[in-house]
Amino acid sequence: MTGTDNGREAYAAERAELARLLPPAPGTDLPPGRHEHHRERLMNLIDDDTARTRGRNGADAQDRARERAGRPDRSRLLRPSFLAPATALAVAGALVLGYAAQNGGGPADTGDTRSVSQVLLRMSDAAGRSDALPIRDDQFLYTRGTGRDVDLTSGKAVIGPLEESESWYSQKPGPQKKLGLIRQGGHTSPINAELGDSEGTRPGLNRPTYRWLATLPTDPRQLLDYFDEITPKFEGEDRDQALFESIGGLVGHALLPPDTAAGLFEAVALIPGVTRTPDAVDALGRKGVGIARDDERSGVRTEWVFDPEDLSYLGWSSHLTRDTEYGKKGDFMGDSAVIETAVVDKAGVKPQS
Repeated sequence: MTGTDNGREAYAAERAELARLLPPAPGTDLPPGRHEHHRERLMNLIDDDTARTRGRNGADAQDRARERAGRPDRSRLLRPSFLAPATALAVAGALVLGYAAQNGGGPADTGDTRSVSQVLLRMSDAAGRSDALPIRDDQFLYTRGTGRDVDLTSGKAVIGPLEESESWYSQKPGPQKKLGLIRQGGHTSPINAELGDSEGTRPGLNRPTYRWLATLPTDPRQLLDYFDEITPKFEGEDRDQALFESIGGLVGHALLPPDTAAGLFEAVALIPGVTRTPDAVDALGRKGVGIARDDERSGVRTEWVFDPEDLSYLGWSSHLTRDTEYGKKGDFMGDSAVIETAVVDKAGVKPQS
């Protein structure tokens, strides 16, 4: 084996270790597959830095040129601050209030005496009673929201400004190369197929259309087992955290059929380590009840934030639970807030008021 081969093996091992140690993108502002897409882009940034170091050590210039050919500038990890169309949770507010009224009660009791399982079961019951209309295959799910990025490329968490955005997600069946549109910072851009989907992204975990979601099992245990099958696996990860984030991608991204929503809430209640936090806050400063889980590997807590009166979904927030190389315990690690959701007939067009 040559010295070059040894160097390349060492480099590959170092990259794998960096990928294992790198915390997953906190929160649920992106569809699950987009989290890994941007994580890979950050790893490519590390590759570029390593390539420059290799160049100073006499590595082949042609290899470096091929590695960098066609790559954009990755001086900042690009992660739109809000890409979270409505979920059944966004619809669940009125449903929970309606359910409480039908049972002679007031707004849902979210006091400290109720466990996370009880809160999630109430959400499940309310969602299952919904008569929300499904979205058609030729329509788009529109969301307007706001949030803040945290840039980790410098090795420290750098908080970006609060930035509003709008998104339109297509519901077309079959593989699609254009998944919708996003409008942010005065610019409108297409949402392209997932990385590696050269024929287009099919409906599924990375593209959760209403039609696909309606095919999922509704039994919470079967649903959790199914998510365990379809959620990508990575060495060294906390599998329960991966499932929490995978379901959170739908909680923060998809319009869910009532039965699917009910099953998802109960499935979340089955995940070890999920807790209820009474003082969660979204990107707009709205205080609510948090459904949270700590990722012990990365030291990040992610909280889904719900209105304390009607349990409607508000957004998410995350912070560090211990000192890490990125910051101190309690440091902010990202958030978002839902402002408006609707079903529209054409991408790029705002819903009628």
